[in-house]
Amino acid sequence: MTRSTRITAIVTFALLAAASAGTATAQQAGMSFFVTSTGSGKGADFGGLEGADKHCQALAAAAGVGSKQWRAYLSTQAAGSTQAVNAKDRIGNGPWQNANGVVIAKSVAELHGSNNLTKQTALTEKGAVVSGRGDTPTQHDILTGTQPDGTAFAGADDKTCGNWTKSGEGAAIVGHSDRTGLDTSPPALSWNSSHPTVGCSDDALKKTGGAGLLYCFLAN
Repeated sequence: MTRSTRITAIVTFALLAAASAGTATAQQAGMSFFVTSTGSGKGADFGGLEGADKHCQALAAAAGVGSKQWRAYLSTQAAGSTQAVNAKDRIGNGPWQNANGVVIAKSVAELHGSNNLTKQTALTEKGAVVSGRGDTPTQHDILTGTQPDGTAFAGADDKTCGNWTKSGEGAAIVGHSDRTGLDTSPPALSWNSSHPTVGCSDDALKKTGGAGLLYCFLAN
């Protein structure tokens, strides 16, 4: 290869890389849904809903879409005079698309029905695929504290790690971002309501295949 040929190849590669980066940036600018690439560092303790929303907001800002309002898809349970909060009521009306511009649901009803959430579409804010069942480590358990229809659980049994303030004992309901589980039952395939965790710490969340990750939605 001559010197001029090498230079041409290098320039071509640089232009292709720049074009690819520009396309990714443009797609992320329209992103309205993502799975968090990191957890709180304190298991399921985000300091409540407000802290979880801030976590979503911070990651969105790092991805270049922080000027918009983001909400964590989390429910809370009634406690004393405080009423329960439904995850489905916090996230706007849709439609929502991932970092690659793929629409995962056009409305709240579709999100909780025949949505387009799969391992390939439930991407992080960086556009990365979340490790699913069969991967090492498995991180497909996404914290939700939510029933399949997007509503909060009733009763005294902890389904939200103390409304997202516990990092020790307790439990929270998670969904599978890859829609895959131990079998083909509806809970195993559920994106938002699959099973409870065995605790609220990072170590406990890892035991069932999680990393303290959240679903974040643009609250339009």
